[in-house]
Amino acid sequence: MTEYYDALETRDPGERERALLAALPGQIAHAQKHAPGFARILAGVDAQAVSTRAALARLPVTRKSDLSELQKQEPPLGGLNATPLNKLAKIFVSPGPVYEPEGMAANWWRTARALFAAGFRSGDLVINTFAYHFTPAGSMMESGARSLGCTVVPTGIGQTEMQVSTISDLRISGFIGTPSFLKLIVDKADELKADISCLKKAMVGGEYLPPALRKALGERGIRVMQSYGTADLGSLAYESALDGGSATEGMILDEDLVLEIVRPGSGDPVSPGEVGEVVITTFNPDYPLIRFGTGDLSAVLPGISPCGRSNVRIKGWMGRADQTTKVRGMFVTPKQLSEILRRHPEVLKARLVVAGTTGNDNMTLRCETKSEDAGLKAALVASIREVTKLRGEIEFVPAGSLPNDGKVIDDTRKYD
Repeated sequence: MTEYYDALETRDPGERERALLAALPGQIAHAQKHAPGFARILAGVDAQAVSTRAALARLPVTRKSDLSELQKQEPPLGGLNATPLNKLAKIFVSPGPVYEPEGMAANWWRTARALFAAGFRSGDLVINTFAYHFTPAGSMMESGARSLGCTVVPTGIGQTEMQVSTISDLRISGFIGTPSFLKLIVDKADELKADISCLKKAMVGGEYLPPALRKALGERGIRVMQSYGTADLGSLAYESALDGGSATEGMILDEDLVLEIVRPGSGDPVSPGEVGEVVITTFNPDYPLIRFGTGDLSAVLPGISPCGRSNVRIKGWMGRADQTTKVRGMFVTPKQLSEILRRHPEVLKARLVVAGTTGNDNMTLRCETKSEDAGLKAALVASIREVTKLRGEIEFVPAGSLPNDGKVIDDTRKYD
C-alpha cells in the first residue's frame, strides 16, 4: 500500500484550496511589513483583500530574471528577505550573480516530501552528488534527506571512481544528483567490475531524464524518480509511484505553494491545460516570494494522481518562458507581445513568428481572433510598430490552430 509523507498529501482538493487562500492575506501582509522590496512592489495593496485567485492574479509578477537588478538596487537580496541576513543560515551564489538565502529551519527547501515519495526513509545511507559550492542544490537535497532521518554522504560532483568505491564500501542505498552523473557512476562501476547492487533508489533532477535511461537503471534494480525545483523556491513538484514502483504521469505540486500558470511576458493566468510560465507564491516566512515567475514553462494536468496524492499535477519542466530574440538589431520580448495583446482584446491567442535570415528577417503575428476584419489587422500592425519599433505582418489563423507549447515568440531563423 502506498505510504504518504503526511496527511496533507491526501486532503480533499477543495479543503487544500480553502486553506491556501485563507493563509494568503497573512503572508502578503508579512511580506509587506518585513521585506522592504515587497513593501515597494506591493505598495497600495490591501493584503486582506487578496483572498481569491482573481485578486492574487492582479498583483505584479516578480520574475527570476528581475533578481539581479533588484539585488543591485538593494543589496544583497533585493529587499525580498523578511528575515535579516545575520539570522539566515546560508547565502548561495548563482551565476549573474544572484544571491539566494537559506533559513535556519529543518527541511527549509521542502525537499523531504519529494524524497519520501521516491522511497527514501529513515536509516537510509544516501550519496548526495549535487554541487555543494556556491549554488544550493547540494544543501537543498541534504536538508530534506536529513530531516527524513537519512545519513548523507556529501560527495558533490566529479571523481567518478571515488563515487563508485564509496557506494560499494559503505553499501549506499540511495543516490541524489543528475541522471547523467548517475549513468556515469553505473558505467564506471561496470568498467571497474565493482559491486554497487546495494544502490536501490535515486532522486534525480537538474536535467532531462531520458525514458531509456530510467528503464535501463530500473532493470538494474535502481528505481529512479524525478523532482523539480529552483534555487529561489526550493522543491516545487515531484514524481510519485504506484504500488508496483512505476512512476505516475506528471509531477505533483508540493504542499504550501500557490501555483499559477501565466502567459509568458504577462501575469495573466492561462486556460486549464494550456502551457505557460510557472508562477509560485510561497508561505516561507524568511523569503516570502509573492507571485514569483520562475521563467520555466509547464502546464497543469487534469485529474488526481492514481497514487492517491490529491494536489495539482504539472507536466514538469517544458522549456523556458523567456523567448526574447533580436530582430534587425532590436530586442523583441514576451512582455512587448503581452502589451500588444492587451491593446486588442479581440485577439484570443497569438504567436509572433520571426523568419528569414539575419539582416533580412521578418515578423508575422499569427492571431486567433473573435472576428477578422481589415480594421483590426491595421490596428495590430500599428501596435507592433509602436511597441517594438519594428514592422510586422498579421496573419489570422483558425481558433485552436496555434500550438499549445507556451511559445509566444517563435524564432524560426536558421544560423550557419
